[in-house]
Amino acid sequence: MGHAPPHTTDPQPPTALTPHLHEDHPQPTAPPARAGRAGPRRRHAWRRALLATLLTAAIVGPLSGAARPGIPAPAPAVLGPLTPAALPTAYAANRANAGEAARMAAAHGDTRRAAADRALAAPSRHLLAFDGRGPGLATEVLGDLARADRVAVLVPGSDTSLDTYARFHRAAAALYGDLAHRAPAGTRVAVVAWLGYRTPATVSTAVATTGRADRAAPRLRALVKRLRDLTPARARIALLCHSYGSVVCGRSAHALDVDDIALVGSPGTAARTAAGLRANARIWAARGGGDWVAHVPHVRADLLFTTVGFGTDPVSRGFGARVFDAAGADHSGYFLPGSVSLANLALITLGETSEVTRA
Repeated sequence: MGHAPPHTTDPQPPTALTPHLHEDHPQPTAPPARAGRAGPRRRHAWRRALLATLLTAAIVGPLSGAARPGIPAPAPAVLGPLTPAALPTAYAANRANAGEAARMAAAHGDTRRAAADRALAAPSRHLLAFDGRGPGLATEVLGDLARADRVAVLVPGSDTSLDTYARFHRAAAALYGDLAHRAPAGTRVAVVAWLGYRTPATVSTAVATTGRADRAAPRLRALVKRLRDLTPARARIALLCHSYGSVVCGRSAHALDVDDIALVGSPGTAARTAAGLRANARIWAARGGGDWVAHVPHVRADLLFTTVGFGTDPVSRGFGARVFDAAGADHSGYFLPGSVSLANLALITLGETSEVTRA
């Protein structure tokens, strides 16, 4: 979950992925259950049938995407030990690698990827990491990371790749602008846009399981550890996790040295409660009034050979997160300039928790 137009990652999903049903509210047209044990069995069967429908509809995505030919790109740049002083050298090496990836993509006839790589190779971009192979990976820094007092790490949702990276960058740029505007005098800020894992397609079987998130979790832990080495000891780090990215954050939370974790547009984390994440960080959650993810069933069940779904709704009282206001944001609108959600995400990053408007 997570593809979006200009500002973050998710369009309106296929109908099969957004039935207006919830775990606690079966279809009103279903006949009444018989007395005794039939009710629980019927509810269990309904959940399994619904999840099976999700998976069946999702199969179209990976099958259609598999036919796209591979895009040639160089291996990632070989970097020396990464220290604050070495950051400019690392940025330059990764920009050069992105430039070579752009030339190879253009020679291959993929003008869309070539343009995306070329944009990342611009002198103004600060790439902490870059890998142009396959869907592509990139970690970009906005601001002076080595001197930042407050750092936000954006973890994207599905359908985020180098081909769609411009949208993700716009979200990061909007957050950086808001942080810089709100930061008290003398407080330096930075934003890290982390496309550090292969995100699932919005229409795919992978988007309904934790598989991609489980593989991404060690990478996110490594990033946070690296950021702790590159930033001042006093720096506060907040993870801002959108849609399927909130599943990644949930699977990593227990081992992350961060101050705050904010889940926006989240389908769930695979944990029953915020306490179940076993995080030392404060856990925040928000969902806008126009977000279709509200209609995704908040269930977690064994189906076929895997476990499908992500369990408790993070904005529910039972989950126990600090729920903040996202006003009428749709699934793509949490990082829109001037929005309530963006303001609150900036305040969380800055540690101004008393100023965050609660829902």
